[in-house]
Amino acid sequence: MKVAIMQPYFLPYIGYWQLIHIVDTYVIFDDVNYINKGWINRNNILSNKQQHLFTLSLSKASQNKLINEIMVEANQTKLIKTFEAAYKKAPFFDETFELAKQIFEYNDRNLARFVGNSIIQIAEYLGIKTRFIYSSEVEKNNLLKGQEKLIHICGILNATAYYNAIGGMKLYNKYGFEANHIELRFLETQPIEYKQFDNQFIPNLSILDVMMFNPVDEIKIMLNDFELRSVL
Repeated sequence: MKVAIMQPYFLPYIGYWQLIHIVDTYVIFDDVNYINKGWINRNNILSNKQQHLFTLSLSKASQNKLINEIMVEANQTKLIKTFEAAYKKAPFFDETFELAKQIFEYNDRNLARFVGNSIIQIAEYLGIKTRFIYSSEVEKNNLLKGQEKLIHICGILNATAYYNAIGGMKLYNKYGFEANHIELRFLETQPIEYKQFDNQFIPNLSILDVMMFNPVDEIKIMLNDFELRSVL
């Protein structure tokens, strides 16, 4: 069984969804420390032909707290208006904007659950059949850190392979995984380009940008546009 374990990122770029797409079980890593200025509560969209950073407001966020100990503040109305203004003329605005509103109006304000719900909803929209679980729901040794904790979770889930984004290649030692009979692979997204109105293409924006300009069938093709690499 192929497993990925990642922090819950808010409306991330398509490479995150490729990783979700190719594994059997995706663990939403919610009982680790929040990272300031990371991608847990912010991302980029296209606005006025430029990359625009949007942020989900949080209450008393701190790197000394776990992700699932932080709450989302109620600034969703402002963000919804930002998305509407940016994409109201996009070809797939109606269906994507309706989904975005459902995501922003989710009642559970716990950061992990709020972002986790957005991941699950978009996966369902894209026809991704991966199973989702929260790491906080897994009975495990929470004293473990880093790679040891990931291997431990993989063992509990009977994983035969652990997949991560290409950026994690320098973080992990393949021998630790091999010693536990777990294959370690890294996903590298290939260049993906599509029409964004009439401006020069800006890559790696939020998945909402992809959904605003492309039908689901085209996005499904993009989900397979990657290479898997191993640590030498």
